[in-house]
Amino acid sequence: MVTELYNEIDEVIAYIHEHIYDPLPLSRLAAYVAYSPYHFTRIFKERIGLSPQYYISSIRLQKAKDLLLRTNLSIRDIGLEIGQQSLGTFTTRFTERVGVTPSYFRNSTLLAENQFRSLRMLQDWNSPYPVLNQQSGIEGTVQAAVPFEGVILIGLFAKPIPEGLPLYGTILSSLGYFRFTNVKPGTYYLMATSVSWNMKALDFMLPHETLRTRSKEPIVVEPFSSVPYQQVMLYPPRPDDPPILISLPLLMNNFLDRVHNIAIDKKSQKS
Repeated sequence: MVTELYNEIDEVIAYIHEHIYDPLPLSRLAAYVAYSPYHFTRIFKERIGLSPQYYISSIRLQKAKDLLLRTNLSIRDIGLEIGQQSLGTFTTRFTERVGVTPSYFRNSTLLAENQFRSLRMLQDWNSPYPVLNQQSGIEGTVQAAVPFEGVILIGLFAKPIPEGLPLYGTILSSLGYFRFTNVKPGTYYLMATSVSWNMKALDFMLPHETLRTRSKEPIVVEPFSSVPYQQVMLYPPRPDDPPILISLPLLMNNFLDRVHNIAIDKKSQKS
């Protein structure tokens, strides 16, 4: 029964993608699978982790990212395409959830290539976070369902979707062990994606095909208690995965800055 319900939700997801530029009120989506709006919302959120309308807004922002890099449409027109009547509102929402402004995102391809090249040349991949409290860590192992060589961007997010800067995040040089240190009590969702060494900037600026993983169940961190060891498996994209909205080049840049600052600190301590 659950599988049948989830298959119907997958049909709705396909319908959303096909009609993403149309008005998609809750009543229309619920009627598509002959459910009441309340029942449909409950099943959809159970399957995806997000409400239908939040999921739609996420897919539309993903479309905006595509349009910014693949077309010459003005930023105002792109906002209108995804249903944002106000340029200011579109810019604010895009910046909050992607991490950079639409204009910056559109013009950052060359910078993204340089950041990725810097990652590949990086010698010291030690964690850029000091360990202050061993009891406040989240640790685990990352594996991949298919062969993969490259970097893994992994983080803890406030919602079950990789948007905005992660509350805690890092980049791994290979599959294997990871650890977040000094994690404050709270509720988190573990998200990760991969960037293969053979990818071009456009491939990870619009990460539709990157391997990924997400925790559908939240990770709850409580004071003075340990968190279960996390076994993370990267897999090819699935229909029920939310889009990766956060700018991966931004995460690369922030990581490189931290590594650079730690290297400076180490030199100053030796001198």
